[in-house]
Amino acid sequence: MARFVTRCPSCQSGLRATRLACEACDTQLDGQFDVPLLLQLEPDDLRFVTEFVRASGSLKAMAALDGMSYPTVRNRLNAVIRHLEILEHSVQDRRHAILDALENGKITSKIAEQQLRKEGL
Repeated sequence: MARFVTRCPSCQSGLRATRLACEACDTQLDGQFDVPLLLQLEPDDLRFVTEFVRASGSLKAMAALDGMSYPTVRNRLNAVIRHLEILEHSVQDRRHAILDALENGKITSKIAEQQLRKEGL
């Protein structure tokens, strides 16, 4: 199965899932579905997080598994945490921009609702 794509190959904007399907009974759901933050990580970062969970969250165990020093693993984890924070803040920033435009009378409540729904907020 292909890797889940979270970025547009043309412009690199975030993608939204719009259809889900059950492999067992072929039920299909159409809508706007959020892509979880962890799935938005780069493949190497997601692999690191998966290994970290398998190591029961032990940086010491991760260092031993990967043959790296503890500080190197700690720095890698800090980088993943920063990336997750950036992803989370971009969602909050879009929400605030829409609500600010509504508050300042730049858009109507109907348009704000449409934009929030489009963003999955």
